[in-house]
Amino acid sequence: MKVLSSKYVAGVVIIAILICVGQVIWLSLERQAYQKDIAVYQTIIQSFLPKTTDVDALMDIHSPQDIQTKRHELINKIWGQSSLPSTIPYSIEKDILDTRYQSIKEIKTIHRLTVRMDYGLNSIVYIFMPHHPTSTIVMYHQGHEGDFISGQKIIQRLLMEGYAVAGFSMPLLGMNNQPIVYLNRFGKFRLTDHDHFKMLLPEKGHPVQYFLTPVIEVINTAEVLGFTNIAMLGISGGGWTSTLIAALDPRILRSYPVAGTLPIYLRSDNPTNWGDYEQTIPEIYRIANYLELYIMGAFGFNRKQMQILNAHDPCCFNGTTYQTYYQPLKTRVQHLQKGTFEIFSDNTNLTHSISPLAIDLIVNDLHTAF
Repeated sequence: MKVLSSKYVAGVVIIAILICVGQVIWLSLERQAYQKDIAVYQTIIQSFLPKTTDVDALMDIHSPQDIQTKRHELINKIWGQSSLPSTIPYSIEKDILDTRYQSIKEIKTIHRLTVRMDYGLNSIVYIFMPHHPTSTIVMYHQGHEGDFISGQKIIQRLLMEGYAVAGFSMPLLGMNNQPIVYLNRFGKFRLTDHDHFKMLLPEKGHPVQYFLTPVIEVINTAEVLGFTNIAMLGISGGGWTSTLIAALDPRILRSYPVAGTLPIYLRSDNPTNWGDYEQTIPEIYRIANYLELYIMGAFGFNRKQMQILNAHDPCCFNGTTYQTYYQPLKTRVQHLQKGTFEIFSDNTNLTHSISPLAIDLIVNDLHTAF
């Protein structure tokens, strides 16, 4: 048996090490190339799909009367009546204590409002009052993350500016309940997911009202409290809510939906863009699609909608596809001669949130408006 020399063995070992290192490098490069391929693929899809859509043709709003007509049709579909609800919350508890907010020194007092709806659904809303309030109140709506305490930094910043803030959570989330309901033909179950709402049959209107009624009732209350300027700000699902409310209720003079929506034609390339139940209800968006909702939210004397999208959002509605509709929509609002529509693409934010830059922009815009 021939004995291998030590130099030969060492050479084999070195070659083996080099092969392993080469494999690691090759796999790393392959992974990078794969990621680049995915990015290129997404870019191709994003750039191709919009070109098949005539954005101008989707916007069936050419006059203020068109807006009035669509608003009336939506209100009738959602609430089964000719006007927005005129009700106020079931109860208003003044000067409550919630120790979770004790660190926010800008809070003078908190009022707790309870909105009651069909099927035992409720919505718990806080109105945070600053020490030296202005005539402006901001509706702050949290998204699917849960309780509006997640937005306490945003709430604090608005209070610092003298703005009262009404904090909302989406249905079934935060302090809102998850009632057990009994439905004919289906039986008893607990409402825990927004998708469950499609099983509900309100006495009047459409189940999407359960997302919107709490905000309308608090706007009614804000007027009773003497606020003359009402703005709305929301993140994610709260951004969606801000878009709908601003379109339906012209009392919202400034709206700032953040990472909340994109038009339907821009959603098919990314499953996370498709959204929850409320985002894609055909019978609602056939009356007014998202492009038209943006116009409706922007139109009116001293009204403005600033849509904020995070360019690098890891959740949804990222990228630059908004450019396919921004200028045509802005031009359409300008032709109506009342109101302003803007989009701000936030390149600083790598999370699904409202960045410090975005809240600075919002506060500056509020200062200019009121």
